[in-house]
Amino acid sequence: MPKYRKSRVDGAFAEAISEILREIKDPRVSGVLLSVMNADVSPDFKFAKVYYSVYGQHDERELAKGLKSAVPFVRSRIADMLNLRVNPEITFIRDDGIRHGAEISALLKKIEPELEASAAREAQEAHRAAEDDGDE
Repeated sequence: MPKYRKSRVDGAFAEAISEILREIKDPRVSGVLLSVMNADVSPDFKFAKVYYSVYGQHDERELAKGLKSAVPFVRSRIADMLNLRVNPEITFIRDDGIRHGAEISALLKKIEPELEASAAREAQEAHRAAEDDGDE
């Protein structure tokens, strides 16, 4: 299968899953702000991994249980929405990329004053060294 087709299927799958998750009535899922980050459908369309991110406070175990119990509903809606030969088995995987990015950003902000002070010291030393070379 050409790569462009797989990427189109992955994108359409992720978009459809995103819409379907808003339809789920299970309080373990509906009470949480979910964002589908990516979908990876296998080349034979038998399996699909859906990577999601969660915003706000929630119980991770309950959310995972809620998503797992919603898989039959999601698969039936996918069959209605997308014209695929095979309706893939869906696995939901939490994507913590956004949370990790926020943690790294917070750490960088914490050490930013130290980096600025270090850069200032290096600039002063370079200036002094240049002055010393000019005096000779």
